[in-house]
Amino acid sequence: MKTKYSYDTVIEALNDLIERGYTNDFSILADDECLICNQTSQQLSPEEFEIDEIYRFEGMTDPGDEMILYAISSKNDKIKGTILNAYGMYSNSDTSKIVKRLKTSLNFNS
Repeated sequence: MKTKYSYDTVIEALNDLIERGYTNDFSILADDECLICNQTSQQLSPEEFEIDEIYRFEGMTDPGDEMILYAISSKNDKIKGTILNAYGMYSNSDTSKIVKRLKTSLNFNS
């Protein structure tokens, strides 16, 4: 797993990533098998971006707090941002499948 920093909370991680230039918010378009930048509407296929960092947060008291935060950068357009995905009992199976597919297509093993 690619991690560079240690964070106690998702908010702490997001704030630091924003300070380091990961200012865009990405969503996963499961049907199109790509990412979309919510600010610019630009779509990125798996070949067009890299997963720079991954942070996993365990929900100590609330399983709804179990999240994975991905720091993403495009290869060509220099767009940097984040994707936040739940895991465990509250995960979205479609989102989890596409994240798994994207990681596999990038030859990324976490």
